[in-house]
Amino acid sequence: MYLGIDLGTSGIKAVLVDDSQTVLASHTVALDVSRPHPGWSEQAPEDWWQGTLRALDALTASHPSEMGAVRGVGLSGQMHGAVLLDAAGMPLRPAILWNDTRCEEECLALEDAWPDLRSVTGNVAMPGFTAPKLVWVRRHEPEIFAHTAHVLLPKAYVRYRLTGEMIEEMSDAAGTLWLDVGARAWSEAGLAACGMTLGQMPRLVEGSAPAGRLTPELTRRWGMTAAPVLAGGAGDNAAGAVGLGAIRPGSAFVSLGTSGVLWATTDRFRPNPDATVHAFCHALPGLWHQMGVTLSAAASLAWWSGIAREKEGALLQALPPIPSAPSDVTFLPYLSGERTPHNDGAIRGGFLGLSHDTTRDSLTQAVLEGVAFSFRDCLDALRSAGTTMTEADVIGGGSRSATWIAILASVLGITLHRLADGETGGAFGAARLGRLAVTGEDPVAVCTPPRRIEAIAPVPALQAAYEERLVYYRALYPALRQARRLGH
Repeated sequence: MYLGIDLGTSGIKAVLVDDSQTVLASHTVALDVSRPHPGWSEQAPEDWWQGTLRALDALTASHPSEMGAVRGVGLSGQMHGAVLLDAAGMPLRPAILWNDTRCEEECLALEDAWPDLRSVTGNVAMPGFTAPKLVWVRRHEPEIFAHTAHVLLPKAYVRYRLTGEMIEEMSDAAGTLWLDVGARAWSEAGLAACGMTLGQMPRLVEGSAPAGRLTPELTRRWGMTAAPVLAGGAGDNAAGAVGLGAIRPGSAFVSLGTSGVLWATTDRFRPNPDATVHAFCHALPGLWHQMGVTLSAAASLAWWSGIAREKEGALLQALPPIPSAPSDVTFLPYLSGERTPHNDGAIRGGFLGLSHDTTRDSLTQAVLEGVAFSFRDCLDALRSAGTTMTEADVIGGGSRSATWIAILASVLGITLHRLADGETGGAFGAARLGRLAVTGEDPVAVCTPPRRIEAIAPVPALQAAYEERLVYYRALYPALRQARRLGH
């Protein structure tokens, strides 16, 4: 038996997985986010810990014998958060989360202080990353900074409470801007640029490697016959990739969730920071990945559903399975700014091309197309970093819409695969890593992909029409940015 624990922003999910990789049970505990000032996003690390205890207590109550047989535990979690601890291991302040935007000025200061940042980390300094958060604390909360003895990422803090050890793995560490991503080691130069030292950082391991054992007290609490091994684990997207079996170079998937991710597994470090491509370590040794991110994917449809006062399913069902032509309206999906390739948190979206003939259906189709064009920006950014992608699996809530996948395939110009229903999330991927840490099995034998049930190829005529519309779509961002500047 194996446990996977996923520390998300909105909740903690724990899954219990048997040796045949069947999920026997799961339990989720909701979390709240504190926003004390505009742009701030924080959580109390103690809330993560109490949520973890509640989730595992619930699994013990429902499946006591299975919990007693757990041999390995894997952790997955929200990336980039900054947990500041004093010398006694106690939190000094609430954790600053990945979606906190307070430190834009500190990003510029960090790049000035460390000219090699982009080449070493493979990324642009952005407010979401961990390092600028510490620069902000150093500037605005100097007393707290002075007492900071350790800095952990969210899931590493949960590991610390589970095992008493401060350990982090490569995929999550790559999102701090303190990791030499090619060398898979902390960068002392990067830490020094933030006024920090190597002694404040946790020990690094690979995601499938052993990383501590459950404390005796917790082992007794959950009725386990022996203290399980904890794996290094993975950041949320890397854990999802492990759950999907995206562990071979060339593996790719599109995550059509609240935000959107275009993932490509690579056999080496392939950065393209100027196009805001994330180049991170994978959770398994010898692998890396590239990732393009669009901030409002399914969130765009959810927003339009609220405006239209109609359920998302009804909006989608009103469209044909395959559009005959692009919508007359163009939608820019910048509801929360945009990541790849613009790195612009202040840009906002809009509809262009409205007329008296515009219908609700044409606006719905425009929303789907706008998100697809944003994914195309991600694809071209990955291609400029040397990645070739001819097919990809598609996951996330948006993958249930045949129309959306047909649009996306024709905009991207690649074949997309829908997958059979099955557990592929971060908690499941974490459980797989927990198993590998115990057994030492070949990851290829354990991290198998779910069954593909349908291949959706680009429609040639629609693909050609979208290529023309893409030119128009891309011309709108600089015009919108200029208009915003004039407005201010």
